[in-house]
Amino acid sequence: MKQEFKAEPYLEKIRNIGIAAHIDAGKTTTTERILFYTGKIHRMGEVDEGSATMDWMEQEKERGITITAAATTVYWSKGTGEPYRINIVDTPGHVDFTIEVERSLKVLDGAIIVFCGVGGVEPQSETVWRQADKYQVPRIAFVNKLDRVGSDFLRVVQMMEDKFTSKPVPIQLPLGSEDEFRGVIDLIEEQGYIWLDETEGREFRPIPIPNELKGLVKEYRERMIEAVCDFDEELLRKYLAGEPILPEDIRRGLRKGTLAIKLVPVLCGSALKNKGIQKLLDAVIDYLPSPVEVKPATGIHPKTKSLEERRADPKSPFSALIFKIANDPHRGLLSYIRVYSGKVRQGDTVLVVPTMDKVRIQKLLLLHANRKDEIEMLQAGEIGAVVGIKDVKTGYTLANLAHPIAFEPMEFPEPVVFIAVEPKSKGDEPKLFQSLAILSIEDPTFKVKTDPETSQTIISGMGELHLDILIDRLKREFGVPCRVGKPQVSYRETITKEGVAEGRFIRQTGGKGHYAVVTLKLQPIAKGVEIYNEIKEGTIPKEFIPAIRQGIEENIDAGVLAGYPIINIRVHIVDGAFHEVDSSEMDFRIASSIAFRDAFIKANPVLMQPIMDLEVVTPEDYLGSVIADINARNGKVTHLESVKGHRIIKALVPLAATFGYTTTLRSLTQGRATSSMQFSHYEKLSEEEKAKIFPTIPTF
Repeated sequence: MKQEFKAEPYLEKIRNIGIAAHIDAGKTTTTERILFYTGKIHRMGEVDEGSATMDWMEQEKERGITITAAATTVYWSKGTGEPYRINIVDTPGHVDFTIEVERSLKVLDGAIIVFCGVGGVEPQSETVWRQADKYQVPRIAFVNKLDRVGSDFLRVVQMMEDKFTSKPVPIQLPLGSEDEFRGVIDLIEEQGYIWLDETEGREFRPIPIPNELKGLVKEYRERMIEAVCDFDEELLRKYLAGEPILPEDIRRGLRKGTLAIKLVPVLCGSALKNKGIQKLLDAVIDYLPSPVEVKPATGIHPKTKSLEERRADPKSPFSALIFKIANDPHRGLLSYIRVYSGKVRQGDTVLVVPTMDKVRIQKLLLLHANRKDEIEMLQAGEIGAVVGIKDVKTGYTLANLAHPIAFEPMEFPEPVVFIAVEPKSKGDEPKLFQSLAILSIEDPTFKVKTDPETSQTIISGMGELHLDILIDRLKREFGVPCRVGKPQVSYRETITKEGVAEGRFIRQTGGKGHYAVVTLKLQPIAKGVEIYNEIKEGTIPKEFIPAIRQGIEENIDAGVLAGYPIINIRVHIVDGAFHEVDSSEMDFRIASSIAFRDAFIKANPVLMQPIMDLEVVTPEDYLGSVIADINARNGKVTHLESVKGHRIIKALVPLAATFGYTTTLRSLTQGRATSSMQFSHYEKLSEEEKAKIFPTIPTF
């Protein structure tokens, strides 16, 4: 008989959550207030003043945005109950740092998604939502900034309804709006609450629901109960029988719907004005899962490749995922880990997968933004950091020596912008290379290479801001001031039809000669790169196949037309010939390279440029100028909408035309418009554009 798994009591009192949002939705301020009301900090930090606790990098304090996912642990008691441990990862909202959000969501059990009461569902909030769907993360929504002019709680809820598959369920309504925003109405308890400004929002008191809101409260409470009935039979029975419905009935059903990723409880408030945060913390406990309520983590056995499962159980073998690596100026490289099963103590030896290295755990840390406290042990369900593990990457697994497991590695997008960089002082070159190596370990979307022709160091990343901040870090953190070139676009190459070619590398030199013949067929595909070996057995010895693949892969990385990586291609190795004495691996690598280049040219090759999704929110008065500027950049406006005196413009614009866009937008609108951008897709460069950018490349 299968023994039922019984969770350790401490696990039910843990919540591993992320806080994510679009830039400027007030997410870092929300996190600051959470730290303040849970007693983690004794003075509130403000993003605008540059004193926010979670924004601990110099660049974050200056720019007022969160760049790296900082982690912290807080404790919260609902009412007079036992304290719950909440591990919070505060993630960036700027699109150049989407990788941080993706990494964090993979190791979290639940999320708070913060929306701006004015802007509503903005591009980055849609991206975060999609990422949360991808990793099946239950979430609650917090509509913030309801004290702002133009804020509208119900309009934001409607936008969520229109754009997302999970159903948003308001469990609160705002009391007052804009300047008059005072508190919230709890639809579950049918009770109003107002926050006392003189206590910095530490205290709030119940008030009766104002008469003019009773109709709206009745309507939205009814809607909430109907939405929740689908998930709780007892609640449905009571509802149909007309029996009184208790708050705990609603919370129970709402929790089930949230954990099933079908419902999203929506709360409201104003973090800046200290309203609504305690109720948000209560909702984290009420509706987001503990580590035992999410599916067990799955991976494969690195040797047998059999499927393995790890429950949140401290008694089972240890396993953890490295979800971030950061350089600490005092301690060196820190590996942030989420422990899925078992426990790990200082001094333990664990296995690193996939390298299969055995490493000793020197120190374990509990995290609070940039402060780290040493601890003896981390166990199932907890998040912390390990000091001093070398040669690891984000996405690697740490496991028990006798029970290895490899969790699914993370996928990272390819960089789209690159610049040349050199130290201002020649003597700083070794330091520059060392620093760039550390930064590329920390951030998998940041790449470093040397241009083989010019010997320049080329760095590439997800956008202008991403590279700006890394250059800034080189100067401040690593003491290497740099000169940089202009940002350049990372184009791609691909083909539009089938191409077949034979590559021959045959040389007779008197002694041992060279002999290799390879035939390749190239085909365009929708996405990715695929290589298939279709050579009949006996045509070419098996030991030469890896060399043929290497010749293909080198060309895919280096490009044929203009030196850019090749995408969306399928390569078939179809035929070849060898010589018993003269053939070598190098010969086949060269022959496959010749075949690839010839087949590529025959396959009607084209250059592809990155296209960005641009969203601009501008006052009505500047609409004409903003659209004219987008058109001048070869952009296509895809959507226009009006929101209380503002217009939201969505457009697709070539990345090459976006450099310096924020500065132009500022001068066009006297600093009153905001914009955000994210990579959308690659698109074929027209012959006209190609002739302008690459005049030496012929037309095929």
